[in-house]
Amino acid sequence: MPPEYVIHGEFSMKTDVYSFGVLVLEIICGKKNRSFSQENNTDENLVTYAWRLWRNKSPLELVDPTIQENYQGEEVTRCIHIALLCAQKDPKHRPNMSTIMLMLTSNSFNLPVPQPPGFLLPHNHGFESSESPMRSTSQTLNDVTIVEPR
Repeated sequence: MPPEYVIHGEFSMKTDVYSFGVLVLEIICGKKNRSFSQENNTDENLVTYAWRLWRNKSPLELVDPTIQENYQGEEVTRCIHIALLCAQKDPKHRPNMSTIMLMLTSNSFNLPVPQPPGFLLPHNHGFESSESPMRSTSQTLNDVTIVEPR
């Protein structure tokens, strides 16, 4: 779920863009974000895992191994890049869907550098210090309303 929706309950067109980015990552790796951490015995969700691979310059490690070498690395890397642009923490930095369509259909469109996705804790990712352990954390905030009959 997009961070702005989880934390503030805010919903916009950029919320759908975030979800689109997650969907693209799910298609590429063949795993669902919802069960990613359990299936891989990790604290990372799919988005933080993809971001870590991107930062380590090894995004193709995300690709579903069942498709083996039946893909063009440059095209898949571009799709991962676009997905990470969609999953950026700040909705203002996410592209709109018409821009995403242009990015997907035109190789001449220069892609901006993606910013970190939502729910990353920088001190856990070596962004502040090269000695920090590479570990991601996913957080959610849940509200409950209890209604009692009269």
